[in-house]
Amino acid sequence: LYTAPDSCEGRCGEPYNEEDECHCDTDCERHHSCCEDYYRHCWPEGFSSSRDAITDEDLLRISEQLYKADHNKAKMTDIVLNPQYQASPDETGDQEDRSPQPLYKYVNEELFSKPTYASFIKLLDNYQRVTGREEEVTAEELREQDNFLKEVMKTELMKKLFAFLHKKNRYGSEQEFIADLKEMWFGLYSRGDGEQDSSGFEHVFSGEVKKGKVSGFHNWIRFYLLEKQGIVNYFSHNFNGPWDTYPDVLGLQFNWDGFYKEVGSAFIGSSPEFEFGLYTLCFIARPGRACHLSLGGYSLSIQTYTWTKSTYGNGKKFIATAYVISP
Repeated sequence: LYTAPDSCEGRCGEPYNEEDECHCDTDCERHHSCCEDYYRHCWPEGFSSSRDAITDEDLLRISEQLYKADHNKAKMTDIVLNPQYQASPDETGDQEDRSPQPLYKYVNEELFSKPTYASFIKLLDNYQRVTGREEEVTAEELREQDNFLKEVMKTELMKKLFAFLHKKNRYGSEQEFIADLKEMWFGLYSRGDGEQDSSGFEHVFSGEVKKGKVSGFHNWIRFYLLEKQGIVNYFSHNFNGPWDTYPDVLGLQFNWDGFYKEVGSAFIGSSPEFEFGLYTLCFIARPGRACHLSLGGYSLSIQTYTWTKSTYGNGKKFIATAYVISP
């Protein structure tokens, strides 16, 4: 019988084959490479126990825990925003600057001396933004990656995330978790014609330019630093989240040095570890699907996509993108 390559129907327990689009073996959850209908066809055989499944309720619970553990986030006095014009859905593609002032009136830059911020900011200039150009990774840049991972793993937030994933049998040790974080986020792959020109971290946090448009670029710190230099020009916002503390969420329209972003959703005022942790959680728990979370009692969804054209380790997937879904 023919089985669709992206389905587990009739494939439960099938031995791992790296050429398969997705997998139905007992290790696919740990490698986050299962087909989307794995639970429907193979569960509970695929798990040592039903405790290993990450339920929708688990996601709501752990996301609230991570939200409360974000001790490095901005206080309300640390950031003053000037959102100005709110664009309607049919205006986001206009490429018209409807906000004459910068988005950020004030940011307390003492935030950036916190270890996770400082190590995060050092990573931002390690990339060539245009896809199709090979990334050259220096020994210093590799040290910066390791240092960032070391600093975020010291935080209560990332320790809570690891404890949750460890309990769900995704990782056997913190060392295994850190090694996987480094591969899924910083491992290079090709968005072009074979050049090692991209990574999940570059795309999501630093931003890329592909076919004349801004691609990725979902980070408030990156935006602020480039706006301050006059390289980013804020045009408008199409969504302002319901939070009255940080982290908040904005959907943004902006121009980055001549290239336009129609909707660039971003957390505002969150620590680097908060975004890194939430996106990692959703990539592991709901790859390629909307991941429904709860922050301070408010619903929020994150979309992640896996990079399907290349893998690492035992068929594991790189992060293609991750972002907040702004209505």
